[in-house]
Amino acid sequence: MINLPLQTNMETQKVLKKAISANRALAKLNGVAKIIPNSQILINSLVLREAKDSSEIENIITTHDELFRAELDISSVTHKTKEVEHYRQALLKGFALVQENKLLIKRDIITIQKELEQNDAGVRRQSGTVLRNMATGEVVFEPPQEYEVIEELLANLEAYINEPNELDPLVNMAIIHYQFESIHPFYDGNGRTGRIINILYLILKELLDIPILYLSSYIIQHKADYYRLLQEVRTKENWEKWILYMLDGVEQTSLETIELINGIYALMHKTKIEIKEKLPKIYSKDLVEILFMHPYTKIDFLVEGLGIARQTASIYLNELEKHSMMEGIKIGRSKYFINKELFDMLKKGI
Repeated sequence: MINLPLQTNMETQKVLKKAISANRALAKLNGVAKIIPNSQILINSLVLREAKDSSEIENIITTHDELFRAELDISSVTHKTKEVEHYRQALLKGFALVQENKLLIKRDIITIQKELEQNDAGVRRQSGTVLRNMATGEVVFEPPQEYEVIEELLANLEAYINEPNELDPLVNMAIIHYQFESIHPFYDGNGRTGRIINILYLILKELLDIPILYLSSYIIQHKADYYRLLQEVRTKENWEKWILYMLDGVEQTSLETIELINGIYALMHKTKIEIKEKLPKIYSKDLVEILFMHPYTKIDFLVEGLGIARQTASIYLNELEKHSMMEGIKIGRSKYFINKELFDMLKKGI
C-alpha cells in the first residue's frame, strides 16, 4: 500500500463532470432538509435506515419493526437487531465527536469501531487477516499485517482526512473510503466503520449539516460493482471508475433522500391539518413533532415533550388512535402507538 496523497491525477474530465452533478444534488439535499423544523426527526429516521442497510451489506439482517423496537429498548429483539442498534449508536457518537472537535482523528475512529463491536480489540495486532471472495473462498487481497505498518497508515490517513488539499471533497471521500477499507485496521467492523467515516467526512467538510446521506442502500443495489471496483483499484489502479461509482452513489442517494424528506414533510403537514380539524383541543406543533420523532410513540414521549400528566398523554394518544391517526399495539405490559404512514414510508424509503 502507498501513502496519501496519491501522485496520480484523480480529477479526470469524467470525474470533474460527475463531481459537479453530485455536489449539486448534495447541496440540494442539505437545503431541503431544512424544511423539517426539528432536525432530530430526520436524524432519527435516516440513521435508523442507514443502520439497517449498512449492516445488511455485512449479512446482518433485521427488520424495520425490530429495529424501531430496539431503539425503544424493548427487550424481545434479536441479537442481530442489537448489532444494528450498535451501528446507530456508533454513528451518532461519531457525529457528536466531529461536531465537537471539527476533526476526524484516529482515536475517534477507534471509538466508533468499539461502539460498533462492543469490545476493546482495537487495531489489529495479530497477522493472518485476509479478504476472501465470499462465493469461492479465494483470497482476493491481503491487507497490511504488521501492527506498526497499520498504525503508520492510519496516521497518514488521519492527516489526509484533516489537512486541506485541492481535490473536490467528494473525490477525497472516495479515496479515503478505499484507503480505509484496504488498510482494514480492525479484526471486524471495517466495512461499517468505513461507511460511517463517509458521512462524517461530508459533515467535517461542511457539505452537510446533519448526518442524512448514506450510501449503503446504493451499495446494496450495486454490491458486486462495489467489491469489483475496490479490487480493480488494488490490481489495476483503476481509480477513475471507482471514484465515478462513489460520486454516482452520492448523487443518486441525495436525490432519493430528497424524495423521502419531501414525503415526510407532506405527511407532517397532513397530520397537522387532521389534528387541527378533528382534535383542535389537543393540537400543538410540539405534539406533531413528537409523533414524527419515531414511528413508535409511547406515553412517556408526550409526558416529557409536552410537560403533561401521564393520564392526559394517554387521553391524547387514545384520541389519535380513535381517529385512525395512530395505531395502538400492546407489547408486553406496555401500549405503544405506531405512526403507520411514517413507518411504511421509512420501510419503503420513499
